[in-house]
Amino acid sequence: MNNQLLVTSSPHFRSDYKIERIMLDVVIALLPALIAGMVVFGVSALTLTLISVISAVLTEYVIEKLLHREITIDDFSAVVTGMLLAFNLPPTVSWWIPAVGSFFAIAIVKMCFGGLGNNFVNPALAARVFLLASWPVQMTTWTIPGASSAGAANAISAATDAMTSATPLDILKVAGTSSQLPSLWSMFIGNIGGTIGETSALALLVGAAYLLYRGVINLRTPLSFIATVGLMTWIFGPEGMFTGPFMYHILGGGLILGAFFMATDYPTSPVTPVGQIIMGIGCGILTSVIRLWGGYPEGVSYSILLMNMVTPLIDRYTMPKVFGTRGAKKIA
Repeated sequence: MNNQLLVTSSPHFRSDYKIERIMLDVVIALLPALIAGMVVFGVSALTLTLISVISAVLTEYVIEKLLHREITIDDFSAVVTGMLLAFNLPPTVSWWIPAVGSFFAIAIVKMCFGGLGNNFVNPALAARVFLLASWPVQMTTWTIPGASSAGAANAISAATDAMTSATPLDILKVAGTSSQLPSLWSMFIGNIGGTIGETSALALLVGAAYLLYRGVINLRTPLSFIATVGLMTWIFGPEGMFTGPFMYHILGGGLILGAFFMATDYPTSPVTPVGQIIMGIGCGILTSVIRLWGGYPEGVSYSILLMNMVTPLIDRYTMPKVFGTRGAKKIA
């Protein structure tokens, strides 16, 4: 029978896209950033990413096995969580850091709330914040590009043995000026200190372009997020109004990674077009406030998590009215 003649319950609009296909597209889109991380930081980038991914997949498998639930590790969602968490880690953290983080992301943030689609915040970001609060020294020790390319054994050694380097956002926070910053080109290609997957804007934009081509994401949230950060950090500059080095805020830190790959997460972001723009603007305002006036040089993770929590309210007040419905009658 022709599927067009089937009478079923809603939704009536159907798509050939499956969860597995969407998640695989995200994995493919993250590969350029992984390659860039390996080029900049050496084998440690690959080692820590593999540990994170394997831990995430294994955690999901064991929990579903113990609960006698359908095994869903073949939908690639745990792989995406593991990769995103690894991308938010410095390349010198101990090997058990991504393992603990992946367990927290899957077991606590995802599975405790019912699995894929039921988590109310992004699992990878929640795990990153958990790790940052628990082991702040390891999570904020950055290496000079190339310093961790001596091999896996050295790459996952203690952070105190690594060559340290301040990130561009650290320099902006302390010095308040762009005079000591690396060139914008170095930040664009990723030849700077930082986490494994957020340093190369070029690699992330290549992956984002692939997701846009595949129709997995749209530009509403990413553009409104990035534009808001750029505007606010330009207006409230360190040397007076409209003097801020906004391009350093756009290319530095996890803004591009967060805007394209985490603020667009389906379960934790608004579904309405207006809501997606509100999501991006809200993330941008919170990120800028934390960066400019907070005690921490970065703010992307916290801003996305906070906006995740108000996503149901955003959807509630931006959802268009169903055709044919009428408002409640007032009682005299």
